[in-house]
Amino acid sequence: MYLQTNIKNQTLKIDHLKTEQDFIHLLQRADLDRQIAEEPSLIESFDRDLESVLSDTFKEEPQSPLSQFLLQRILYRINRLKLFWYDDLKNYTNEDSLFLLKVRNRIESPWQAWESNCGEYDSLQLVDVGEGLQNRVARDLDPEDSTDGLFFREEMTETGYRRLLAIASLDGLVEASQLSRVLGGAANEIQSMVTRIFLEEYGGGQLRRKHSSFFTAMLDEFGMSSEPEAYLDVVPWEVLANINHSFYLCDRNRHFLRYMGGLLYTEVSVPASFMNFHRAGERLGLSKNAIEYWDLHIKEDKKHGQWMLEDVALPLVKRYPDNAWEILWGYDQQRFLSGRAGRAVADSVKNVEKDYSPDSFFNQY
Repeated sequence: MYLQTNIKNQTLKIDHLKTEQDFIHLLQRADLDRQIAEEPSLIESFDRDLESVLSDTFKEEPQSPLSQFLLQRILYRINRLKLFWYDDLKNYTNEDSLFLLKVRNRIESPWQAWESNCGEYDSLQLVDVGEGLQNRVARDLDPEDSTDGLFFREEMTETGYRRLLAIASLDGLVEASQLSRVLGGAANEIQSMVTRIFLEEYGGGQLRRKHSSFFTAMLDEFGMSSEPEAYLDVVPWEVLANINHSFYLCDRNRHFLRYMGGLLYTEVSVPASFMNFHRAGERLGLSKNAIEYWDLHIKEDKKHGQWMLEDVALPLVKRYPDNAWEILWGYDQQRFLSGRAGRAVADSVKNVEKDYSPDSFFNQY
């Protein structure tokens, strides 16, 4: 027995599915830590399966998409508890569970070490950080066309566009939520600018102007669900990893510089990538509501990128001269993670177009 996932030519074996279902059942237990203390056997099966998956996943050889998919979904389910979803309060019963904290740390520790090995980040300590940031921003504001970018712009069909919205909705409907977690603390010019960017993302407190409201309008245009996480099951592990990485950095003050470097890349790179989606929508003859979210970011994030460079990143370089290289680390790592996620989204879109049929599971939006 198998459960099909978004991973092309792969199936999620029942043991992977069972491991995730076991975890969900644990997550939903009232007073989980107390129950584990009274009956340790509750977690034996999940603990054994998790250890097995972890031991086989983060190695130098090519990784199993199935294991990555499972681990990132478990990690996401833990991380989402840090945000309030206006749902049943019982869902937060275990938000401070020591068991969940241990599971998170067991996954994050080898995963983050593996991600750090994917790039040459140590050499960044030897470069001029200010110059490095300016050069990167100039490059990523106006990048060369990529194969996937051209596909989105010139070939993607309406079926693929719907898949794009489904995947992007996981983050788009709660946009800038992780940013909210770094706004507290001492007031200064840097904090004020980050707060200003956050307020613009949230429409200055007006729901109709909040960026996620524009994403909702896109989904409504196609009769798709605008409930957060409605399409979680079609989100590639690479996209989940991108979201989980943001949670990892923003919840650790020691990685504040890395988080800001990653945020700088995101704000700088979005206009170019979203332009491809905007042009795809125009080519497909879609309405204004179906593409306005892209338009908004093309305009706003050019400004936000400039603010992040001049009023956040460069002032942080002066404030933390010995650690400023970590801003470059955050920038370069986010560039890698975003590129990997973007390729996974393109593959998913191409696959759903190739396999499209009116009765296809993937098209029941």
